[in-house]
Amino acid sequence: MSAIKKKPDRRKIAVEYGSGNVFADLGLSNPEERLTKAILATQISDLIAEFGLTQQQAAARLGIDQPKVSSIVRGRLRGFSTDRLMSFLNALDRDVIITIQPAKKNHPASVRVLARA
Repeated sequence: MSAIKKKPDRRKIAVEYGSGNVFADLGLSNPEERLTKAILATQISDLIAEFGLTQQQAAARLGIDQPKVSSIVRGRLRGFSTDRLMSFLNALDRDVIITIQPAKKNHPASVRVLARA
């Protein structure tokens, strides 16, 4: 039995490169704030998983109820400020350090969140 070999598809595919902020690419309001909150929530979710916490245990540690933990884990961040999300990271034994520096030459000033383990 011989396998039928298909010719590779050589059609050109249009590629559009993103800006690095999906919220800006989608034209949503406050894209830098949305991205900041998404990164903070991802860190919170990752720490909850790393510590092996249930949502109920995480809620007790963060001082909120379980449905709010569920919202964070699912990326539903409308009711959370960046300050509040940063306080949750503190409750999970993480320092949050804000650095202010000159913008890079030929680039507009921006807000970025850099996370490391």
